[in-house]
Amino acid sequence: MYAILGISGQIGGIIGRALIAAKRPVRAVVRSADKGKEWAERGCQVALANIEDAAALAAAFRGAEAVFILVPPNFDPQPDFPEARAIGAALRSALEIAHPGRTLYLSTIGAQASQINLLSQHTLIEQAISGVATPLAVLRPAWFMENYSWDVAPAREKGVIPSFLQPLDRPVPMVATADIGKVAAEILQEHWSGRRLVELEGPKRVSPNDIATSFARLLGRPVTAEAVPRTTWEGLFKSQGMRNPGPRIRMLDGFNEGWIEFERGETGSRKGIVPLEAVLKVLLEHQAAK
Repeated sequence: MYAILGISGQIGGIIGRALIAAKRPVRAVVRSADKGKEWAERGCQVALANIEDAAALAAAFRGAEAVFILVPPNFDPQPDFPEARAIGAALRSALEIAHPGRTLYLSTIGAQASQINLLSQHTLIEQAISGVATPLAVLRPAWFMENYSWDVAPAREKGVIPSFLQPLDRPVPMVATADIGKVAAEILQEHWSGRRLVELEGPKRVSPNDIATSFARLLGRPVTAEAVPRTTWEGLFKSQGMRNPGPRIRMLDGFNEGWIEFERGETGSRKGIVPLEAVLKVLLEHQAAK
């Protein structure tokens, strides 16, 4: 049995479908019965659990050959990340009680960085579950290509994509969610001992200027990248409702200054196959269909 957290989302859904196609038994771990209905219809077991409920998580993990853990994103955490600490404690307790055969945690590029930033939430959770006496694999993907869904409208309507990644010609490691889901499904079906680290990015690194060029090619009109001045970030993020924008700003600094990078560097990362332009094409099609 393969217990999958986050199966109702994009990456978890890819994993769930891949395991079903491979004739593997799947337990869909969801927060509500409504979210599990689709997976029950596919023949999966359904377990209800909140990410901070150690007892419910332990019940969902019990008897599993492998567990996939994906935690909900939190872009505006409280200072010192109490939410991530609570999640880490709940997951550790659940894994210690249930003792599944293997665990795969979806983390992030830069989780090893010592500088405090938004991605430090994953650092804390990695640390919390690393002491559990079951084989643990940590999958650290790069910046999600799908984040550019926010830039579809300005690219189409104004011919400009505002960029927090700077300088505009600096290539950044990015990856498609399709590659993340595919690799995660493969890892879950493999066997290993101890702790394993897999760092994943797309077939090539791309800069904001590259992204603008791809949008231009797909839209058939000029599109340029425009740097958003760092001095405006705090005010901008607060105007969007963020209470504690500091960690997000430091995450962007980390990418721009180069200290958010893979632990093994570009040469040590696993490479996906989905190019950026294929992802942007789908994002444009989705927006046009709305």
